[in-house]
Amino acid sequence: MTKRILLYATLVAGAAIAVFPYLLVVLTAFKTQAQLSSTAPWLPGLPPTAGNLVKMLEGDFPRYLLNTAVMTALLTTGQLVFTTFAAYAFARLRFRGRDALFWLYVATMMVPSAVTMIPLFLIMRELDLVNTWYGLLAPYVLGTPYGIFLMRQFFKSLPAGLEEAARIDGAGPLTILVRILLPLCRPALGTLAIITVISSWNSFLWPLIITSGEDTKVITVAIATLKDGIGVDYHLMMAGSLIALVPMVAVFIFFQKHIVRSVVLTGLK
Repeated sequence: MTKRILLYATLVAGAAIAVFPYLLVVLTAFKTQAQLSSTAPWLPGLPPTAGNLVKMLEGDFPRYLLNTAVMTALLTTGQLVFTTFAAYAFARLRFRGRDALFWLYVATMMVPSAVTMIPLFLIMRELDLVNTWYGLLAPYVLGTPYGIFLMRQFFKSLPAGLEEAARIDGAGPLTILVRILLPLCRPALGTLAIITVISSWNSFLWPLIITSGEDTKVITVAIATLKDGIGVDYHLMMAGSLIALVPMVAVFIFFQKHIVRSVVLTGLK
């Protein structure tokens, strides 16, 4: 009995620690500037106000939301398409240097993304793609080492007899991929899609570096740059964060089973 009580107490404490930052976002989003300085962060402002949310939605924030949604959709679509083709080539097609090239490509996951930001920016500047949608999307739309590794391992787990039977019937590599293997890859594709959507929606460093105009600004950059003449508008930042959080909460609610499956499939903790 004592062990069970300790177990539940630990779980409740862990849940409280995980939920507390989100609770602060919600509480702060409904506070005025005066309430923000006169009440403790973990206490609600009375009376609560929706003025911060209204102010954000009446400004340019909806445009930033749309920019982020477009970026997320394009990156997710591109990664699913190009990652699938690359992973299939590494898993099933035979060509000289295939394995060496694959492991060399996967080894780039060991390089921190911050290290590659400056070289990527210099490349985009030479191509005149700074502050453009092309520059924002180009480094990631064609796939990532992790995505290709995930899909390649899933392809290799599928029975080779399926492809052999299809080849006997006269099917080519593209037909085998699209009509036979892809329907079996839904768990892996769902996993990759969820990971890409979340990472793209929350992307901050690269959009901050490569973009500067309003037409390409995303919500993470917009929230980070919310300032007035004196300092940072924390209540507006939290209102923006709450608005940006709603789509991810909706994704979690509607795709709970797929998210759990993705955790099991990838081994993420």
